[in-house]
Amino acid sequence: MDTTWIQVFILTISECIAPAGKTVCQPNEFELTFLTRADCETALEQLVSLKTDADDVIVNADESQCVPSARQQSAYASLADINAAFAGQPGWRAPVAEDPVPDAARVSHDDRLANLPTCEASKGVAPCKVGSIIIEPEPPQAVEVWRKDDDL
Repeated sequence: MDTTWIQVFILTISECIAPAGKTVCQPNEFELTFLTRADCETALEQLVSLKTDADDVIVNADESQCVPSARQQSAYASLADINAAFAGQPGWRAPVAEDPVPDAARVSHDDRLANLPTCEASKGVAPCKVGSIIIEPEPPQAVEVWRKDDDL
């Protein structure tokens, strides 16, 4: 295990809370930490909306914001290392390795590429492949484009 600095986003909410029946509010500020800007901004929007709907809270929108920062964290070489370090901790939930979801177009391209001959082997007769590029044959005729006019 090493330590490393990682980028985080700090959400600051600045608010003034008035107890029931009071006309003077108590200023309050709190911070939350997020790993991505999108998560931070989503939480900011939701918290401001939720607090604005409350009768006893005034949110200072100028002071409520997401700003980038950094935090020093423990870094583990692999999922197995972090699981080994925390497996005995109560409430530990092992992280799941996220397999990238294959893009349907990429899968289709790869399947077609695997079944095409190289352009060298086919003596330039298309369709063929050069590396990972598929060479398509010339279209036999011009393609007509039809358009529906909604004005008629």
